[in-house]
Amino acid sequence: MAEIPDKVYFKIGEVARLAELKPYVLRYWETEFGVLRPKKSRSGQRLYRRSDVEMVLRIKTLLKDRKFTIAGARAQLRKGWSVSAGEEETDTVRVQPSPEEGSGQPVASQQVADPALATRVKAQDELLLHLRGELEQLRALVRSHSRPD
Repeated sequence: MAEIPDKVYFKIGEVARLAELKPYVLRYWETEFGVLRPKKSRSGQRLYRRSDVEMVLRIKTLLKDRKFTIAGARAQLRKGWSVSAGEEETDTVRVQPSPEEGSGQPVASQQVADPALATRVKAQDELLLHLRGELEQLRALVRSHSRPD
């Protein structure tokens, strides 16, 4: 995880640099993630607290590193997901979908005793997540080119 300076408030540009994101991405995430609500100064400038910066880094990890959709990331945050960007997972491996999770979201986790099997299953799961992301991009492309007659 990026080193967060010891400050009370951060401006959007500072948060963008810390998270290696563009400010417009942070503004968009505010509309998608209810947990991300920076205060605003009298002049309307966003003021992020340390907890907001940490939340930005969690969201970035879910979306960029773990390849969740926005809906999937929202669900993970509701479940209390808090693994930092630099932390490694244990031998927990996703092996089958849970009924409450929709398409495009990673599947439920179960413990796998055999480390070699856990590694293989984890690699396959990461590939599936990557392919789901590509499929979503293709669907969006098709929708953007489909026009009703």
